[in-house]
Amino acid sequence: MQIDLGHITLNVVEDGDPNGAPVVFSNSLGTSIALWDKVIPLLPQNLRMIRYDMRGHGASDVPDAPYSMGMLIRDAEALLDYLKVRDCVFVGLSIGGMIAQGLATKRLDQVRALVLSNTAAKMGNAAMWQDRMAMIEAGGIEGMADAVMERWFSPAFRKTPELANWRKMLTDTPQQGYLGACAAIAGTDFYTTTAALKLPTLAIAGSDDGASPADLVRETADLILGSQFKLIRRAGHLPCVEQPDIYATLLTQFLSDIGHT
Repeated sequence: MQIDLGHITLNVVEDGDPNGAPVVFSNSLGTSIALWDKVIPLLPQNLRMIRYDMRGHGASDVPDAPYSMGMLIRDAEALLDYLKVRDCVFVGLSIGGMIAQGLATKRLDQVRALVLSNTAAKMGNAAMWQDRMAMIEAGGIEGMADAVMERWFSPAFRKTPELANWRKMLTDTPQQGYLGACAAIAGTDFYTTTAALKLPTLAIAGSDDGASPADLVRETADLILGSQFKLIRRAGHLPCVEQPDIYATLLTQFLSDIGHT
């Protein structure tokens, strides 16, 4: 469904029980809500599972680049207020995990626990992102799609027919949306604010992640007192795609541990 928040219209899908404990899923750069398709059916169906396409991605509005991380956090905040969501578990992958950290810092009434998947308090550096944006402006997303697939997926998965679907999802991402999100990541350093968080946190990494290596994810997890870190083997940047059973098991156990199911 399309939800008009006034400043932006976002594409949102809800699964499970509308009256259940809320779990919100935020996708990665260059993907849509389809990122979570394999995991949602494997989770307890008494949950209220909310997925949304961040601005510039999927079927959500595509404002002109650049975007700031503050904008992306504000979008999530406004969406949860619109849906009357409080005390959710916020599951964010890659840039979605950065949104999760920022939202938890800003609105602890909305977020009671975090799942930080294949993400970090700071990802890369501004120069790296500027270079990537320049490449896209020169040659489009297609010109870097194969390199992104290498960062996203393990060698085994890249040999499967399914790879073509994910490559197409990437190249179908509106260029302004991709550039906008790159700019948001380039300007974000959450080390100080994330280190001040004190809420249940599960961090998930993939052994073959070329975009946010496991050590980087672990370093961010270590900022949050009492967090858990889990490594999924034979998976890259999108372990919910490559190893959905393991991903769902980890998520379900975490939700159970914190009494959210």
